[in-house]
Amino acid sequence: MRTAETGGAVTRPASWSPAAPWGVRAWETDIDGPVHWVEFVGDAEITEPPIVFVHGLGGSHLNWVLVGPELASGRRSIAVDLPGFGLSPAAGRSCSIRDNVLLLGRFLEQTVGRPAVLVGNSMGCVVSVLAAASSPDAVHAIAMIDPALPIPTKRPDLRVAAGFMLLMTPLAAELGLRALLRWESPQRAAERVVRACFADPSRMRPEVLEASAELTQHRRSVPTAEQSFVRAARSLLRMLAGPATYRNALDSLEVPTLLIHGEADRLVPVAAARRVAASHPQWGTVFLRDVGHTPQLESPGEVIGALRGWLTDIT
Repeated sequence: MRTAETGGAVTRPASWSPAAPWGVRAWETDIDGPVHWVEFVGDAEITEPPIVFVHGLGGSHLNWVLVGPELASGRRSIAVDLPGFGLSPAAGRSCSIRDNVLLLGRFLEQTVGRPAVLVGNSMGCVVSVLAAASSPDAVHAIAMIDPALPIPTKRPDLRVAAGFMLLMTPLAAELGLRALLRWESPQRAAERVVRACFADPSRMRPEVLEASAELTQHRRSVPTAEQSFVRAARSLLRMLAGPATYRNALDSLEVPTLLIHGEADRLVPVAAARRVAASHPQWGTVFLRDVGHTPQLESPGEVIGALRGWLTDIT
């Protein structure tokens, strides 16, 4: 098996990835345990700063298969699985926001090796922004796609609020997830996520849904999968409930920043995104009509267009 030394970390080809149909190279790097990541194969000499995609809560490298290949021309285009998600097992590591910030910084230094453009979604934006604050030399720019944000005071989506309340009770949340997995097929589980994250679930590509169900089936063999999800969710909710650290990091961003947000997002209302955009007029902002929490999957063409135009302006 071929291995590579990248800044002190050993990287090996991964044995499997459900993203294989999108022409990726799949890798596994040892950073206090396995970190799975994929590289979308481009068709030009690499000259531009690399992109590193960072998924949200419950997400994985699959969240980026519809935009990664299109953005890989002239630059490395990488999607990483944070510990406890995708094909990166927790392996005894913490899945908290703070620990994932440290891990992402090490991944950028040891595996990517040059300042990168971080493109995050939801929780991945929080991790990316805090990584820029803690490892500024490793970050060239940041694009936030429907970032997790403190919610403005208003009546929340009742289903979303109920789910968040359950997650704050860790034992009940873990038991509830296990019970759900016992009767819910991987296909139905993938469809449930789409219903929560899309404004129009019919826009989900069948091939992506199939790959998501395949990954869901694999993750059911990981003993601590439910625990990882609940602990990461609780860490995120605590960060948003006492958001001074996150807000300070947002306010102190000195790199080019782009905010993309779906106006039909039920998880992070567009009002929260408009408020943070108004506080940072130097950022680029794009609001997408009739699009939910994961625009990179629901409306990938619009996301690719927004990112390409912004990347041209900053590089």
